[in-house]
Amino acid sequence: MSAKEWREYKWSGRTIEYHRAQIRTFFGFREATVADFHSLSEWLSENVLTFDRNEQHLTETVYQRLRELKIEPPTSERIERLIRSALHSYEQNFCATISEQILPETQAKIDAILNTDQALEEQATQSHSFDFNHLKADPGRVGLDSLLKEIDKLETIRQLELPENLFASISPKIIYHYRQRASAEPPRELRRHPDPIRYTLVAAFCWQRSQEITDSLVELLIQIVHRIGIRAERKVDKELIADFKRVSGKNNILFRMATASLEHPEESVKDVIYPVVSPSTLKNLVKEFKSSGPTYRERVYTVMRASYLHHYRRMVPQILEALEFRSNNEVYQPVIKALELIKKYTGSSQHYYSPEDEVLIDGVLKNSGREIVVEVDDSGVEKINRVNYEISVLQALREQLRSKEIWVVGAKRYGNPESDLPKDFEVQRQVYYQALGQPTDAEAFITSLQQKMALALEKLDSQLPKNPRVKILTRDNGWISVSPLEPQPEPLNLQRLKGELFSRWPMTSLLDVLKETDLRVGFTEQFHSVASRETLDRKILQRRLLLCLFGLGTNTGLKRISSGGTGENYPDLLYVKRRYLHKENLRNAIIGVVNAIFQVRLPQIWGEGTTACASDSKKFGSWDQNLMTEWHIRYGGRGVMIYWHVEKKSVCIYNTPDSFQIGSRSSGGDKRPQTIAGRMFSGLNHLKKVRAY
Repeated sequence: MSAKEWREYKWSGRTIEYHRAQIRTFFGFREATVADFHSLSEWLSENVLTFDRNEQHLTETVYQRLRELKIEPPTSERIERLIRSALHSYEQNFCATISEQILPETQAKIDAILNTDQALEEQATQSHSFDFNHLKADPGRVGLDSLLKEIDKLETIRQLELPENLFASISPKIIYHYRQRASAEPPRELRRHPDPIRYTLVAAFCWQRSQEITDSLVELLIQIVHRIGIRAERKVDKELIADFKRVSGKNNILFRMATASLEHPEESVKDVIYPVVSPSTLKNLVKEFKSSGPTYRERVYTVMRASYLHHYRRMVPQILEALEFRSNNEVYQPVIKALELIKKYTGSSQHYYSPEDEVLIDGVLKNSGREIVVEVDDSGVEKINRVNYEISVLQALREQLRSKEIWVVGAKRYGNPESDLPKDFEVQRQVYYQALGQPTDAEAFITSLQQKMALALEKLDSQLPKNPRVKILTRDNGWISVSPLEPQPEPLNLQRLKGELFSRWPMTSLLDVLKETDLRVGFTEQFHSVASRETLDRKILQRRLLLCLFGLGTNTGLKRISSGGTGENYPDLLYVKRRYLHKENLRNAIIGVVNAIFQVRLPQIWGEGTTACASDSKKFGSWDQNLMTEWHIRYGGRGVMIYWHVEKKSVCIYNTPDSFQIGSRSSGGDKRPQTIAGRMFSGLNHLKKVRAY
């Protein structure tokens, strides 16, 4: 077709209708009917909306489904109405199904916590009563008072008596959606909803809030046990270091002492030993033994006992009483039974356990801890010290909680490990393995991994002696040192270009940059309300979204932004933050900005790799079985530090929290090498996926 015919073609009228009919006939497509829209809406409700509510994803799914059915897609407005209608129908059916499972007594309790005045009256007479605003509040600073409040919140949610399997078959994404809606609305707005929607929103919120509180209590218990031990060790170490001097040549000293003793067996120690080994050396030997032998462990345990007895023992029974521990492994059942024994003696002043009680030692205590827990009286009878036994049980519990060998009922992160797999994993095992790109045969997976590792090691072994810029250091078990590449000479016009840019846009505000980016990219269009509908004008919403993003991104805060002459008040900005600023929306907005940065590249002028997207490190929590897991002093807790460097078809570079290396970001003859000094050794592998081992 010539350009002239294309320009003169009439895009309306009988001709285009005739041509479209011919195209449909040629490809085997047909026009959509009302019955097609009805069946498509039902298909969405049954197969898609049960796990995804993102409108962009739904639109793509609808187009894909129409292609499979060979139906010509209608207009975008018609598809949008179809999706909204399907969402509305699904929500009505979903809320009706959930509310029918909630007992009338539970519904009355939900109405009670939404009634602020009634909840306050009950709170004045009962310790375990909170209104909805208190349930949404953060715990605050860690302490006994905040701990008791969190336990009371958990007890309030449990008193609602929600069905145990209310959301068992529902996707966490769907539950999170309704939970966010409930979190964003004040109690007065929740009371205005119809009964099915109101009960579903509050039930979804309480369901996930209960999991969060349970996880936080488990995390607090783990931190308490860790803190008891580490503080005791630090205190004892500080005392010993003050007068500690390590003695060298202990074997020679022992040989001289033994020789002198055998040669003069009848003489006194002062006359035989002191001439060979001075009294000061003997004192240092005793101090060194006390700092590393059984005496050191006893001193540490004494400090731990005092710390636990006078402070932490007020917290731990409260946590143990609020949590229910279980294990799927018979090996760790003694720890579960030991916890039940500890709960049984809560509030008791007995120093030892009763002889009638079954106090389990094997499977609970380590061999080195038995002598501290088991005491023998003058008559030779063994007794179990309660405080020492409790500390040992808590230490064993901490180790197994961190590996999920012991799990907690009602928790998410520390919940039943068998529920981590999809519900239909056994049935759809082959499908899931194909999605992951992994074989179902374990031996095949191990063999493939071994071959890749062997090939990589052979490549490293053959190239390392020939590479003058890479060497293995002798310190710290052999760090790999990579020398930075020599920078290329700076182009002559680069400084002129920088000067011209600064003269055109001097002292440009970050808020102006953010607004200009939105005008070009439109990333604020990715922010949608968690509510069922949006009534706010889009221009007003765009302004408030930019102010919220700027205030949160720069740590200025919404209150300072609202008082800076922006024309927006704090409640309006807070309204937008609660309803629009969520993880999925932010993720989609970032994707839009990153893609726009890649699109503006001009490789024919500047070459490849000139404009990149990167972010600072972020700590991700990880389990102890992960070989990269380490304790981070600054951020606290276990995990790995992740640096996000975004490139086409590649991305994630990571490092452990305390690894310090220098590496080159890019390589190649026509690229300008740049070095990154600090806690990272990384390299971008273009057009390939970067795998971290």
